[in-house]
Order: sequence, then C-alpha cells, then structure tokens
Amino acid sequence: MKLLVTGASGFIGSALVADLLRSGHEVRGVVRSDASSVRVSELGATPVAGGLEDPASLVTAANRVDGVVHLAFRHGSPLAEAAASDREAIEAIGESLAGSERPLVITSGTLVLPAGPVGTEADRADPDAPAGARSEGERAALALAGRGVRSAVVRLAPSVHDRVPRGFVGALIDAARRSGFSDYIGSGEQRWPAVHRQDAARLFRRALESAPAGAVLHGVGESGVTLRAIAERIGAHLEVPASAVPAEDAEEHFGWIAGLVGTDAPATSERTQSLLDWKPTHPGLLKDLDTGDFFAAR
Repeated sequence: MKLLVTGASGFIGSALVADLLRSGHEVRGVVRSDASSVRVSELGATPVAGGLEDPASLVTAANRVDGVVHLAFRHGSPLAEAAASDREAIEAIGESLAGSERPLVITSGTLVLPAGPVGTEADRADPDAPAGARSEGERAALALAGRGVRSAVVRLAPSVHDRVPRGFVGALIDAARRSGFSDYIGSGEQRWPAVHRQDAARLFRRALESAPAGAVLHGVGESGVTLRAIAERIGAHLEVPASAVPAEDAEEHFGWIAGLVGTDAPATSERTQSLLDWKPTHPGLLKDLDTGDFFAAR
C-alpha cells in the first residue's frame, strides 16, 4: 500500500516508517521542518509538507494514499488545546477517506481510561481520566467507521521505551538528577503500562493492514510496572537513594509529570493480541533501563 504517516520523524513514527518499508509498503511522511524532511528521507520515505496547524494539507496528502496513520500530536501544548487540534486533524483526514473503506489508524493512550481497574479495549474513554481530553479524537475516529472508513484507535501505554530517555521515564530520570533522590509517591505501588517502541510500531502496521473498522486496540506490552520498581532501578543507575515523597510534595519534585506519576492505571492488551496476532517480543521497561542508554551523559 501507499501510506501516509503523520509524525513520521518522531520517536514512534520513525520506527513505524522503517517497519512499513521493510514490509513492502510505500511511505509518505508529513513534515513541517527541513530537519524533519531530512530525517524522513534518510529513513527511505517521501517527505510531504504539512502539519496539524494546516488541516487542509493533511486532506491533500490523504487523498493521494491508500491509508493513513496519524501519530502527530502537539506535545508541550496545553492538553485540551492539543486534543482539540488532534480531533480537527482526524476529522479532516476522515473527510478525505470517507466512503473509500481505506484505513485510518489514530493514536490515543491508555490514560484516557479511569484509574484503578485494569483497563481493557472494551472500556470507553472517560473525559475525566488523566488524559481524558484525547477521548475527543477517539470519538471522531470511531464515528468514521460508519462513514466508509476502516478507522481504528491505538491506545498506547504511557511509557513507550527503546533504550533512550524519552517521555515519562525520561522525566523521572531528569527529576532524580535534579533532586538527588529517585522518588515515588506513597508506597510506590502505582502501576504504569509500558510498551517497547518496536512492538508499538508493529502494532500500528498490523492495524493498518487488517484491523476491522471501529477497532480499539491497546499498545501495551506490560500491563503495569510499579512506580517504585522504576524509581529503584533509576536510583541504582544514578547512585542516588530511592525514597517515598508525600503526595503534597509531588509537584515540586516531579514537575509537569506530577499529576500522572501518582496515577494507578494498569491496562491489558489481551484482546488486541488475539485480534491481530500481535505479540510484544522486545525487552520490558526494566530490562531496557538496564541495557539501554537512558543514563548516558547529556
């Protein structure tokens, strides 16, 4: 297939582009800078100018392909604002695919589910969940299944890892370096799902190739790694103590990630694995922390 990937030069997008090309697909990657264009070209894909700030560019690009994976998200912007932009992009791409039965796979996260119970693919996104603002994008994508689009949602684990300090774990490492303590909140039994980047990339490809319209999928390799286990592993590598921090002091220690660190949000991918014959095979988060470059000087 001739495929379009938004966020193609990013952490997950670059792995997906490589996976798609190895599988014989032709890939076009949406880019909004010269650096991204160079990166996409180096991967072997064709750069296409566009971005979330210009939904019309996404429509034009989607009109010329057999399917779309939407990974781009305005990380760093206020969540509500970024989620609204995401929904607008999904709706714009969906208009170009309507009636064609072409696939559109969009990205969400397991943190759209309520904290506490083990989240499953059958659970509905909750606007009041930690990342509930992204539920708008899920609803927009799933609505397209009734308009002749083979749309699917991939909810990624909050920790997507692959040997380098990115995302939530990277923020924990930064906090430990700043404070001299690798802290956790309370007992540290809060559970975070995790998935290796290469496994996540393979899931997106499987979803493009064969997910049924309206599918909700979970990109989860480990259903819940405890915050304490992560903090202790970080502390051992940085040679700083791992210790409990009171909830009221979490924001001072963890910064922007404080509201998520204290969330117990396990999730399973059993239905996804069965539906798409997708099995996570790469190292788990703690193993990756031990063997990767998370703690290299920066």
